[in-house]
Amino acid sequence: MSYRRVLKALMLAGAVCAAAAPAHAAERAKNVILFVGDGMGVSTLTAARIYEAQQRGADGASNLLSFEHFPDLALVRTYSANSLVTDSANGASALLTGHRTINGALGVTDQIRAGDCASAKGQAVPTLAELAKKQGRSTGVVSTAEITDATPASLYAHTPSRRWQSDSDLPPAAKDAGCVDIARQMLDIPKAQQLDVMLGGGREAFKPEGRQDARDLVAEWRKATGGAYVETGSALAALPGDQPRVLGLFAKGNMLRESQRLAAKADAPTLTAMTTKAIELLSHNPKGYFLVVEGALIDKSHHANLAGDALNETVEFSKAIAAAAALTDPKDTLIIVTADHSHGLTISGGARETSVLGVLPGNDEDPAVALDGKAIPILMYATGPGGPAKGEPRANPDPANMRQVAQAAVPLPSAAHTGEDVAAYARGPNASAIRGLMDQPAVNQVMHDALGL
Repeated sequence: MSYRRVLKALMLAGAVCAAAAPAHAAERAKNVILFVGDGMGVSTLTAARIYEAQQRGADGASNLLSFEHFPDLALVRTYSANSLVTDSANGASALLTGHRTINGALGVTDQIRAGDCASAKGQAVPTLAELAKKQGRSTGVVSTAEITDATPASLYAHTPSRRWQSDSDLPPAAKDAGCVDIARQMLDIPKAQQLDVMLGGGREAFKPEGRQDARDLVAEWRKATGGAYVETGSALAALPGDQPRVLGLFAKGNMLRESQRLAAKADAPTLTAMTTKAIELLSHNPKGYFLVVEGALIDKSHHANLAGDALNETVEFSKAIAAAAALTDPKDTLIIVTADHSHGLTISGGARETSVLGVLPGNDEDPAVALDGKAIPILMYATGPGGPAKGEPRANPDPANMRQVAQAAVPLPSAAHTGEDVAAYARGPNASAIRGLMDQPAVNQVMHDALGL
């Protein structure tokens, strides 16, 4: 039998089995937590688990990150409505609304045009956060990026351009057509639909000095909600756990990478600290909560070809998930861990004991030098600022500088996303629906069903 006939038979058998299988109601969850590792492709996961173990002197290849112990696992397809390779806006929108859109758009259908305000009229689709609030659940977002950035904004914003974070980012035509910037959208949501906990960076878009209209959106938010506003890690830690509304903006723009935070001894919370505080705050609602936590600096490190920082941020992301798992009960809390897209990080061999941030030591299978006579880094990128300048030869990698800009094959100002599938891990009610090969909107459906929406 030919390959095509075998494939057709398998497809028909699968369809018959699916049709014959009894329909089961989804397991209901009181709480749902979605962890999004921005840019956390499979190669990043592999390298990060090796890195995490090597940092404590253990074998990396046999190591597991915290969420890799979760019982349910799937591969997730990540394309957008107009591209084989998604950006964070479409990826987050697919996860949060169940609808693919075009790259750069948030919370709208695929029937819009990029940056076209008029085309987005009437095309908004509800987010899981908005639907959860209608049920009486509390909602929150935690991110190491600006909370007006793509992934955190996907909980509340509906816009044809993720770049319109402040009114100073809005082009005149968009203003004339009535479009509103993402920071203001957060404030303009009816009080009953607003997020209860928002922790991350992005202070500039909410303060007069970062806005053309000179509005103080933080002051307006505090007046409208009576909520608590904090700017430091110590202030966040000191907040009472029963505070109903909290806004924490810990940086003017994106938060510091963990290596930077430690070097500067900055009074800024870690992703783990923000996650645990968010769970503490949201857990007071007897009807439950919906929380999204983004490890944004994985992606931002990758864009700069900072492989060491990307792995370090993935380890911090894993710590935040471990903390959330310890604070919640798998009987009533669904935790899903996934990524919005991948990055072009490659792993090129190496002995088990060799640092994953080093160079090939040289053996029968892995030569010590390339054809150009230079060392071969274990981690490289397909694209990015680590590529050789025009007409210049490849630089010799320095294994002593573990946080150097990793080498790239093709020079670009910023490393590009890649289009391969990403992984999803799950624990808790309805977690068994995370299996096989899924589309990103199907991950939304798993959470949707678990919440009983």
